[in-house]
Formats: sequence, C-alpha cells, structure tokens
Amino acid sequence: MKAMVFEGSGRPLRADQIPEPEVRGGQVLVRVRACGVCRTDLHIVDGDLTKPKLPLVPGHQVVGEVLEGGTRFERGARVGVPWLGWTCGECRYCVSGNENLCDRARFTGYDIDGGYAELATADERFCFPIPEAYADEQAAPLLCAGLIGYRALRLAGEAEALGLYGFGASAHIVCQVAVAQGRRVFAGTRAGDDETQEFARSLGAVWAGDAAAGPPEELDAVIVFAPVGALVPAALTAVRKGGSVGCAGSHMSDIPAFPYELLWGESVFRSVANLTRHDGEEFLALAPTVPVRTEVETFPLEEANEALERLRGGALQGAAVLVA
Repeated sequence: MKAMVFEGSGRPLRADQIPEPEVRGGQVLVRVRACGVCRTDLHIVDGDLTKPKLPLVPGHQVVGEVLEGGTRFERGARVGVPWLGWTCGECRYCVSGNENLCDRARFTGYDIDGGYAELATADERFCFPIPEAYADEQAAPLLCAGLIGYRALRLAGEAEALGLYGFGASAHIVCQVAVAQGRRVFAGTRAGDDETQEFARSLGAVWAGDAAAGPPEELDAVIVFAPVGALVPAALTAVRKGGSVGCAGSHMSDIPAFPYELLWGESVFRSVANLTRHDGEEFLALAPTVPVRTEVETFPLEEANEALERLRGGALQGAAVLVA
C-alpha cells in the first residue's frame, strides 16, 4: 500500500510502498478516505515529541471504511480513528474514568501506525461512528482538533467570556460550540494577522486581536492552543480572579517565569491531555446539532510534507486534510 513514512526528526516523510497491515484480534482494517493533519504530527516530525515508534506512519484523525475484522462494526461502516488508540483498562486512571491519563496508553500515529496511508488497523473499541452529516474530509478534524478542543472547553467550566489563543484547527471548531452555548469568544492571534482575526469574527467571536496584548476586558477562562509558552503569562494576565487557563496542546515551548500574583487570586492553570472515549461519543453527537462546520484545505496523500510545512508556517486557515 502507499504510505508516507517518518524515519526520524529532521527528515521529510518518505513516500513508499509498504506491506498492508495485519489485522489482529479486536482490530478492524480501515480503508483510509481522509486523515487530518494535526499539530501533534508536526511535533513528532520536528522531534518535539521524542519517543515515536520508528519507522512510523503518522496520522490520528482518520476517517475510513471498515473492510474486515472485529465485531462492533459492519463491513462498509464509516468510522473515525482518534489519537487514543489503546489503554490498559487496569491502572488507577483507567478505572477512575480518566483513561486519557493511562500509564500504558498507546497513541495512533505515534505508538501505532496511523492514517497517512491507504490502509490502517485500529482497536475497534477506540473507533467512533462518523455522523452522516459530515463528508470524510469535513469529519477528519473533529477527531482530534475537535475532541481535544471540546475536552478543553468542558474543563473551562461555565466560563461566559472565553479566550481562545491560537485560532487554528481546534479553536475554529471550539468557537462554534462556545457561541452556540451562549458564550462570548475572544480570539487571540499573532499581532497583525488580520485574515485569521476576520475568520474568527465570521465564526461568532466578539473580539479578535493580538493575544500577547490581550482583550479589552477580563475573561473567565482562556484556552491556549498555540504551542507558545509566552502566551501562558499573557493568558493569566487576561483572566479574572478565580479564572482558568488551560493549555490544550501536546507540546509547548518553555513557559517564561511570571510573578506569583498572576496566580494568587485563585486562578487555575492546567494542561489538557489527550481524550477519553466518552469525550468522543459526547462531542460527535453534539457537533451535528450546533452544527459545527470545519474549514479544511485538502491535499493528496503524497503532499503530506507540503501540508505539514503549511501548518508549520501558519499558512492554513482551519485544518489541513490528506485525502485518498
């Protein structure tokens, strides 16, 4: 089968013909129709996440058709394969409903070959039915950009004035959900990024501007999607006493020192890690009712390196998706 293969940081993905994956017990074989390109993929390729299996087929926002295997899905069913690919079910996190923190978790496109290929295998327990309302390429970003964003939104509680710092694949989805819930969204971008700011306003943001400078009023919560550590003190400065700041990326540059007074007023600072199957089921049921519309730019599988470079350079509006 055709696949884009990662062999180590500093090297572009290599287009190759590799053996079709073997289907083991409890797995399904999926013909990949679309696979979203995530910033986590970029962190893997750039060496920020340091322990991937090698060689590796990246990609963890996979939409495809079940060809064989398992008992949960009929042949021909359309499924989504997310980042969380397997958990032990036994550790203290799994048994307490926090499987996203499983000590032995395995992740699609990191520990397990993913969707930058014509075929992929996945544990059927961790796959999701795809809502009929979404075309393949529109559904792909829901499986990570949407899911991690939704988890971050839920952990932000009842925040009415909500900042989204870094307005890319995740934030453009979360913005739509938050607006539908009656929240006011404040979109923080790089200074002078007029195109992205206008995009945010078109999705219902009441303000869009320089994240580092901050919005014109205090916020109840900020979700930081950009992998820029310097935005953490900026976000803490923007929230009211008792407000919260959540960092929703898999990697972030170092957070600079900041004065204790930014936390002293009982502000909450947290990371948001991975997802649970419950997150996925809840969000994929919610998305069509909003309805969430994903802004995507599609690329042929062979152009995965170009898609990653566009993401690295901040040249995408919404999400990049590889299509068969």
